[in-house]
Amino acid sequence: MVDLSLRNIRKAYADFEVLHGIDLDIKSGEFIVFVGPSGCGKSTLLRSIAGLESITSGDLVIDGERMNAVAPSKRGISMVFQSYALYPHMTVYENMAFGLRIAGTPKTEIDARVRKAAEILQLDKYLQRQPKALSGGQRQRVAIGRAIVRNPRVFLFDEPLSNLDAALRVATRIEIAKLKQSMPDVTMIYVTHDQVEAMTLADRIVVFKDGRIEQVGTPTNLYRKPASLFVAQFIGSPAMNILHGKVIARSEGSARCQLECGICLEISVEQNSLSEGDTISFGIRPENVQIDRAGESDPILAGVIDLVEHLGESQILYVDLPGCSEKLLIKTDGERSFDRMQTIRFSAPRQNFHVFDANGRAVACGFSAYRETPVV
Repeated sequence: MVDLSLRNIRKAYADFEVLHGIDLDIKSGEFIVFVGPSGCGKSTLLRSIAGLESITSGDLVIDGERMNAVAPSKRGISMVFQSYALYPHMTVYENMAFGLRIAGTPKTEIDARVRKAAEILQLDKYLQRQPKALSGGQRQRVAIGRAIVRNPRVFLFDEPLSNLDAALRVATRIEIAKLKQSMPDVTMIYVTHDQVEAMTLADRIVVFKDGRIEQVGTPTNLYRKPASLFVAQFIGSPAMNILHGKVIARSEGSARCQLECGICLEISVEQNSLSEGDTISFGIRPENVQIDRAGESDPILAGVIDLVEHLGESQILYVDLPGCSEKLLIKTDGERSFDRMQTIRFSAPRQNFHVFDANGRAVACGFSAYRETPVV
């Protein structure tokens, strides 16, 4: 079992710094997912852990040993890449055994490791096939098997499912989840830009933005308590709705806010968190918007449907709100029928609102009252 620590990791190419001081502790046996938009530095950090990129400054410590200057082959790490990179003229067995043969591992041990990995990945029947006779998902499992046979201390996955179609992505994601269950002592770090993969696989998610860690937490924690506007909109599908507004009055322990759609809200806040005149953002997830369920203290709004996306068991409504520059998304069940240009009324439970300040940081608050404007 291996602990992995990153201390003030920086990576620069000439004068361009990609990673700006990454600090992170990963516990033995954890499945950690790095997630973020393209160019945020998540793959660069993974490659730095693997030793494929040099670390400009900071410390990479694996199981108590500083690894900055240790050769990649000596770090006890196996990496699965986006590309399968299988040898087309070799069988599945030969592809999985190749690295061990180069390392001089005895034949009996090679055979035992390959067959054990094949059993874990359900590749037993395909050991004598060549890659051209396999599906994309099976080829990726061979690439994973090639990593397993090395008995690594740490597994690294660099967007391994991005080349697969939708059905194979789901199937292979399940295989990776089963792999983790069968190897509970192995630490795994997985890079993806797909937040669905992150939410379904991770013990903890590390959200990256512009070469920095934006937030670290369990999938549930990041979904329910995003620390910033960026995390709030990145985690969750569809993305969180954001309504912009301003603090129009401030008193001890509370702030009165007016949103761009015209509704006013009064929230309880800490004394030093918001000031009169500050711009703010209110977030509500599409699945938390309630159609035609107007409570006495809930904010009530009306909007016009611009588009309906039917997803079978559910549907997503794109709604135009008066005074709002962006459409409000509502995720509801697929039973009711809605039409374009239809006017609907809706509310949002106060406990599901999120508030962010002008810098995009979450504001700890409670909702003490609502002041409603007339609904058209």
